[in-house]
Amino acid sequence: MASYFLRRLVMAIPVMFFVALFVFLLLRLTPGDPAQAIAGDQATPAQLAAIRENLGLDKPIASQFIAWIASMAEGDFGASLISQRPVLEMIGQRVGPTLALAVMAMIFTVVISLPLGVLAAWRHGGLIDRFVMALSVVGFSVPIFVIGYVLIAVFSVNLKWFPVQGYKPFAEGFGPFLHRIVLPGLALSSFYIALVSRMTRASMLEVLREDYVRTARAKGLGERIVLFRHALRNAAIPILTVVGTGFAMMVSGVVVTETVFNIPGLGRLVVDGVLARDYPLIQAIILLTAGTYVLINLLIDLSYALTDPRIRYQ
Repeated sequence: MASYFLRRLVMAIPVMFFVALFVFLLLRLTPGDPAQAIAGDQATPAQLAAIRENLGLDKPIASQFIAWIASMAEGDFGASLISQRPVLEMIGQRVGPTLALAVMAMIFTVVISLPLGVLAAWRHGGLIDRFVMALSVVGFSVPIFVIGYVLIAVFSVNLKWFPVQGYKPFAEGFGPFLHRIVLPGLALSSFYIALVSRMTRASMLEVLREDYVRTARAKGLGERIVLFRHALRNAAIPILTVVGTGFAMMVSGVVVTETVFNIPGLGRLVVDGVLARDYPLIQAIILLTAGTYVLINLLIDLSYALTDPRIRYQ
């Protein structure tokens, strides 16, 4: 397994290179000028030219790309064009709220969607199955920001159980942290609860038709043991794939949720960077997000062997 892990890490290098090249060219070839964003609308052409020269934006694109790759190889992702602060420092200050939100949403997803999917498959065609399918349609159809505003209206404005907006880091106490992260976590997890519950239901329906499940029931085992020890474990591989990919998507797709609940995370930092045409900041965030995708996919592949002993890596 160690050699498999190393091979996958080596294969990730060209993937990350092409992601870096794509992001670099996309930012340079689309309309917009960082010098204009820094100097404002009243800047003269001479002032704009001076800013571009100072930032190195007047050099050929190929030279800029080579210089950026060389500095990243030394662990330097550059400094923000606007604040002049190292982009890694800015990302480090914002990554905590985003990870906390993604982890909380994933906890809600697993805790809610797996039992719902198992129950729907167990009672296939019944009222529970129809209720879960209807719930999943709502989760797929309603945008996250609408669900977020509905949760705020019900639980914050009317019942006053949770604050409307805001974020408290875990370091300031588990209670205040949990109090402010529950509603954003529920809103962000709504789509993934729908997705994972449907995937769990489909995988369980396929497994429940297998002979070993009938054998387990014929031996007199209880339904709970049959469902969760025999059926769910054998249906776990596609579910693990969706859960792992969903977590990576959460980390990169929290912009709307962070905006609705006023959470100072990476999503809002990306929006600020795009509006200001802050090339180093946007490039670093997208590249690190791509690296997160690659790492999570690798961990998903390795987890297959834990759930299914028949899988061996060479």
